Amino acid sequence: MSSAVEEDVFRVVEADGTFDDAVDPRLPADALKKVYRTMALVRALDNRMLSLQRQGRIGFYVPSTGQEACQVGGVFPLGPQDWVFPAYREPGAALWRGFPLQALVHQFYGNSADIEKGRQMPNHYGNRSVNFVTPSSPVGTQIPLAVGAAWAARIRGDPVVALTFFGDGATSQGDFHGGMNFAGVFKAPVIFLCQNNQWAISVPRERQTASKTLAGKAAAYGFEGVRVDGNDVLAVIEATSQAVEKARAGGGPTLIEAVTYRMGPHSSSDDPTRYRPAAQVEEWKKRDPISRFKAYLEKRDVWDEVDDGNLQKELDDQITEAIRVAEKAPPPALETVFTDVYADLPPHLQEQMEEFMKSGERRRPEISDKFPL
Repeated sequence: MSSAVEEDVFRVVEADGTFDDAVDPRLPADALKKVYRTMALVRALDNRMLSLQRQGRIGFYVPSTGQEACQVGGVFPLGPQDWVFPAYREPGAALWRGFPLQALVHQFYGNSADIEKGRQMPNHYGNRSVNFVTPSSPVGTQIPLAVGAAWAARIRGDPVVALTFFGDGATSQGDFHGGMNFAGVFKAPVIFLCQNNQWAISVPRERQTASKTLAGKAAAYGFEGVRVDGNDVLAVIEATSQAVEKARAGGGPTLIEAVTYRMGPHSSSDDPTRYRPAAQVEEWKKRDPISRFKAYLEKRDVWDEVDDGNLQKELDDQITEAIRVAEKAPPPALETVFTDVYADLPPHLQEQMEEFMKSGERRRPEISDKFPL
């Protein structure tokens, strides 16, 4: 692919907002503002949800600060008919696809308004209406699923592309290699988007592989691998756009290694200060994807500090309202443990449910005044 290259990494915008006009996709102002708004929403949501977890108001959270450009840029070129197979760190991708913020917050709480009825682990959200598949905790399992969906689309003759997100740690899993091999052999219309955030929880990238790059692994399976600056949303958009166009035209898969950094903990249960140096974090803060994109927008004369202040207030108010609504919703009713297993409740489950419910109203958390964790 055509690119501006520094150390083999495709980049459009530098850390200070200056950009290479030769490779700038020159998106319309409205599209640029929407991208920035979504990235800013992810950052604001991260700050609030992690705070709520520390207060004991939600049980668990997976932050994605520093990776907003990968998430939004990765799904920007996709159409509504395409499918996304995420890991558990892609709220920006979900929001861009049209996953309602309120529905996302309900899932973080696992309440009765959660479309998954509190059954899925927090941050494992999915929504059929936007072709966003629910992830699972085991690392890399979404990769062969994405390949299967892409292969099914090709068999049917549907112009559908599947994109799967995963981290650098997933490249050590068998699912990664099996999915890559099948996709390469059969030219499945799938995009493998690896968010190389340098750490698989506490394991650094250099302990994952002896390969010089993760993108280079694509060569073994017979298709293209590219490296992009994962903190440059325009670079991610451009790389993914080319991959989507190629896949839809029958050219097969692409592996995109988006080089980025996880600024916060792996999850709310993790303490990154125990395994990574503070100086490394400070160095990556200088490459913050939101600050960089904001500087670019200012240089393009489509954004200023007044706009930014208004946006931050709007997002804070929107999240506050979503939290207020979520905390008024009770937990899922106990019956839902039984009623959604089959389309029609069979006699043996009916009997089990009735026996279980005989324990009395005291076991029904949805009627309690206190929201339980």
